[in-house]
Amino acid sequence: MASQILRRVLRKGASELFPAQSLANPSSSRVFSSPALDRCLSSLASGSNPIRATLFPGDGIGPEIAESVKTVFREAEIPIEWEEHYVGEQIDPRTKSFLTWESLESVRRNGVGLKGPMATPIGKGHRSLNLTLRKELNLYANVRPCYSLPGYKTRYDDVDLITIRENTEGEYSGLEHQVVRGVVESIKIITRQASLRVAEYAFHYAKTHGRERVSAIHKANIMQKTDGLFLKCCREVAEKYPEITYEEVVIDNCCMMLVKNPSLFDVLVMPNLYGDIISDLCAGLIGGLGLTPSCNIGEGGIALAEAVHGSAPDIAGKNMANPTALLLSSVQMLRHLELHDKADQIQNAIVNTIAEGKHRTVDLGGTSSTSDFTKAVCDHL
Repeated sequence: MASQILRRVLRKGASELFPAQSLANPSSSRVFSSPALDRCLSSLASGSNPIRATLFPGDGIGPEIAESVKTVFREAEIPIEWEEHYVGEQIDPRTKSFLTWESLESVRRNGVGLKGPMATPIGKGHRSLNLTLRKELNLYANVRPCYSLPGYKTRYDDVDLITIRENTEGEYSGLEHQVVRGVVESIKIITRQASLRVAEYAFHYAKTHGRERVSAIHKANIMQKTDGLFLKCCREVAEKYPEITYEEVVIDNCCMMLVKNPSLFDVLVMPNLYGDIISDLCAGLIGGLGLTPSCNIGEGGIALAEAVHGSAPDIAGKNMANPTALLLSSVQMLRHLELHDKADQIQNAIVNTIAEGKHRTVDLGGTSSTSDFTKAVCDHL
C-alpha cells in the first residue's frame, strides 16, 4: 500500500518533467514513461536495491570527469549502480559504429544513462557515435538549460533560457551521396511526426516549468517546404497552449538577438542543425560548454544525459579537465529519476564551489586540478 501511494505522489511530479502521451504517436501509452523511473520508485519504496544506470565514460578527458561524477555520487550517497560501457576498437556491424550493440541494449534496459564526450574520426567514413545513439535510441529531443552561474562573471548576468532541439532528422539524417564526381548532395528530412513530437515537448516543458514564451527558430523564408512544415506543426501545438506566448524567429536574426539581449528568449525549439548551432551559442553566453548541462529525451521514457563539450585529447590524463558539465548533466539525470533532493544537493555544491572562487579549473581562470575541484564539490555537499 505504501509503495502504491509513493508511486502516485512521485508520478504526479514526473508528469511535470515529461509530457503526457505524444501527439506524434497517440498509440503509444508509454512514450514519456520510464522503466528507470519505475525501478527508482520501487527502490525508494523498499529502501533496498540501487538504481542501475548506464555510464559511457567516453574518450579523452571522459574517464577523468566520469570518475569525478562517481566520486561525488558516492559522497552524496546517491543510490546509483553504474553499468559502464566503453567505445569499441572496431566497428560493430550491427550499429555501423564503434558503439557496440550491447551498450545500446544497456541503455534500453536501464532506461537512463550518462555519457561523457565521444570523439568520431573526421572524414574517415565512420558513423558518428553521437548520431548512432540518437538514431538507435530514438532520442528525439535534446534539452539544454543555459543559465548564468552566480559568482562566475561573463558578459551577461541574467541568462536563463532553454534550448530544445529536434534530434533525429533534418540535415543530420545521414543521407548523403555523390551525384557525379565533384558534386555531393545532402538531404534534409523534416517530418510532421517528429516536428509535432518535439513541439509538444517544448510547450509542455514551458507550461510545467513556469515558462512564458516559446520561440520557434527557422529559415522558412528560404526553405519553405521543410522549415515551413516545422512551423506549421509548432503553430498547431501552440493553439493548445493559449497561456504560452508563441513567436517565430528566423535563425540569423535569432543569433543577433541572443548576442545583443539573451533575456528576450525563454524556451527555444528548433530543427536539428539550428539547435546544434544555437545551443552552443547560448553556452557561450554563460561561460562555455564546460558549464552547460544537457539531456536527451527518447520515446519509451529513455533519458541520456551528456556533456556536450569535446573530448579534449590535448589535456587527457593530465588532471586538468573541468567536470562541471558532466556533473550538472548528472543532476539532470537525477531529476529525471525524481531524486530532486539529491539533485539539489549536488547542484548547490557545484554552484557554491564555483562562486567561492577558490577551486576553479584552468578553463574557468583558476589553477585547480580535476581532483581538487571534485574534492571541493564534495566538501560543499
